[in-house]
Amino acid sequence: MPDSEPIIPPGVRTLSVLPRTPAPPPTEATFARKPSWLKVRASYGPNYRELKGLMRGAELHTVCEEAGCPNIFECWEAREATFLIGGEHCTRACPFCQIASGKPEGYDTDEPRRVAHAVARMGLNFAVITGVARDDLDDGGAWLFAESVRQVRELLPTCGVEVLIPDFHGKAEALRQVTDALPDVLGHNLETVPRLYKRIRPGFTYAGSLELLARARAWLPAGHATKSNLILGMGEERAEVEETMRHLREVGVELLTITQYLQPSRQHLNLQRFVEPREFEELGQLALSLGFTHVESGALVRSSYHAGQMHRAAHLKQHGTLPRWALAADASALPTPTAAEA
Repeated sequence: MPDSEPIIPPGVRTLSVLPRTPAPPPTEATFARKPSWLKVRASYGPNYRELKGLMRGAELHTVCEEAGCPNIFECWEAREATFLIGGEHCTRACPFCQIASGKPEGYDTDEPRRVAHAVARMGLNFAVITGVARDDLDDGGAWLFAESVRQVRELLPTCGVEVLIPDFHGKAEALRQVTDALPDVLGHNLETVPRLYKRIRPGFTYAGSLELLARARAWLPAGHATKSNLILGMGEERAEVEETMRHLREVGVELLTITQYLQPSRQHLNLQRFVEPREFEELGQLALSLGFTHVESGALVRSSYHAGQMHRAAHLKQHGTLPRWALAADASALPTPTAAEA
């Protein structure tokens, strides 16, 4: 691919915020077959089959299904799922992402209610709510996230809620809407190292993302965690990854996922390398030594992987007790005593 060709996939409507940065050239890994450690065997457990049947009738989008997540069998069996809100089109054009870019159509204020009803129908233990960037809205879509948290809490108090948010273009009042709704976990993905940020995250800034995470940590009460994600295989160097992890700890991030980039198509950012399991293990250990409370690091990890289990373990480690939602879920799972037992 010529150096002058933009990395924005064909057909995407570009916005003024998108720099036309040359793409990295392909490597041997770009067109290579996936290594053995990236192969997953499907496991159709009873919870997975039940949730699959329920979602067929829901007017919603789960990232689990649409992104072809390799962990869907495991997560749904644990009754955890991720929902995409804000529509099907994103106003940013990150070249590694599968979500379509373009001008969003409409603003569905009923979506939080439908998400909550789907969560309740699915009987989830933990729900992750992510969304597209909505730069066409004054609040960047913040109300949708906040209202989704409130609606889920009202319908299913035993379910923990994580939000994975865009940067709202640095608007503090938009972020405050979300933190005031008190999600159990607030995630914002840094994704890559400073040197690659303009290329990998057009429309975002490295400093702005760190500032958002710092504000979220300051505004959320104890027991509510902040979280981020790093993707490897996009041209970063090991020392840069370690530096970025330190930056995340400096702004108080407690939960971290480290993942492998898998190129969705030849029109997306060229994959630069497959990261071996040993490196993921080493980075996970380093992250724990830096002070992250809980880390998931691996080739098949995604930012919502083991989301509920991460918060549950981190809360227990930090506070000596399970989080509110886990206590409620455990209590509701206990058998109701009979009259004789009472």
